Amino acid sequence: MTTLDINVKKLKKNNYRVSKVRGEAACRVRCPGGMLDTESLNRVIEIANTYGNGTINFTNRQGIEIPAISMRDMEKVNKELQLIIDNTKVNQTQRGAGYDASGTRNIVACPGARLCPFGCYDTKGLAQKVDRMIFPNDLHTKIAFTGCSNDCAHVRLNDWGIMGQTEPQYNKDRCVSCKQCIKYCEKRSVGALKMVNGKVVRDPDKCIGCGVCVHYCPTRAWTRSKEHYFRVVLLGRTGKKNPRLAEDFIKWCDEESLLKMIKNAYAYVEEYIDPNAVEGKEHYGYIVDRTGFDEFYKWIMKDVTLNPKAEVNKRPYWGGKHYNLSNNLKSHNLED
Repeated sequence: MTTLDINVKKLKKNNYRVSKVRGEAACRVRCPGGMLDTESLNRVIEIANTYGNGTINFTNRQGIEIPAISMRDMEKVNKELQLIIDNTKVNQTQRGAGYDASGTRNIVACPGARLCPFGCYDTKGLAQKVDRMIFPNDLHTKIAFTGCSNDCAHVRLNDWGIMGQTEPQYNKDRCVSCKQCIKYCEKRSVGALKMVNGKVVRDPDKCIGCGVCVHYCPTRAWTRSKEHYFRVVLLGRTGKKNPRLAEDFIKWCDEESLLKMIKNAYAYVEEYIDPNAVEGKEHYGYIVDRTGFDEFYKWIMKDVTLNPKAEVNKRPYWGGKHYNLSNNLKSHNLED
């Protein structure tokens, strides 16, 4: 069997990457939120040793790639993957057939509140919840979750970037006016706190909901809000065409609204994606550039009722660099 004997489109949809070595492919293991149990990890090792070359690659999107899989063995490998698919609770239409799609990339998440003292919510849990909501799907989509504004997950490089926020709750009776919160908000955040008549006052317009005050308060005068909020940023991208960072879209977004918007965005892409796009894939940002943000906004906000605290930027602007070599040469008299 050679590469030419294989339906490459079907192979890619099955979450394999064609290798530069003829007759080989790399198996991509989906790990929603970058989390895998040890039983599944042992199965990855077994597959790599039995069907690969004894190595694995950890991808930039927190997935696992098993290289050097013979195309002859893909059906066997798909059966071996079933334990991992069951343990990660990834949606599947046919058992023993491996993964059903490849377009929606592995959802990235930092450790979040399960581990990090700065985490404002359970990033892993929400990433897995979104994965079950949208996968399998072949649309080229990148989603990332980070627990706070430190953005350890680099969410601004994604179509949908979600940063955790908390609305700090202040109990003046527990405050001893030590100014620890003010000091660290100034040093590690945006300086949204000040002392007034012996007590701390928070500027809600300046506060980004990072929770630094909560973390550094020695008396627990500051605590996290029971409600989870999110800063949503949109349409960051890398790649060849005008790479750019995601721009702020909503502050203090609630979870229900967030989930609806992400799901609605898939309907928007299905409506407007270029039918001639290579392998049926077109980046979100290019579609929005073509239709205009107002149309994108109309689709994603369908049946969405934001909480009263939410602040929406209805006119985000993506810059980016645009080069014109001939003009540049002329401006510097370098034509000769």
